[in-house]
Amino acid sequence: MELVPGNSLITATPEDGRALAVLMARHTVRAIQPDVDVLRHARPDYAESVDGLTSAAQVVAIEFATIAAANNYWR
Repeated sequence: MELVPGNSLITATPEDGRALAVLMARHTVRAIQPDVDVLRHARPDYAESVDGLTSAAQVVAIEFATIAAANNYWR
């Protein structure tokens, strides 16, 4: 599994950077837990958990901050 798609954090726009951040977060979860059945079984637990959703959003935000820095904040 490719954890950094295209082996680059460079994107054309902030919107593309945000999409990359979400994709990278999903790839990270899948790398940590490669068993799809386990992921599907656990989904109801975190899908309705405020703490779980907040944690997921924090992971995406960290990924996006890294991507934004790599792109010199699109300036």
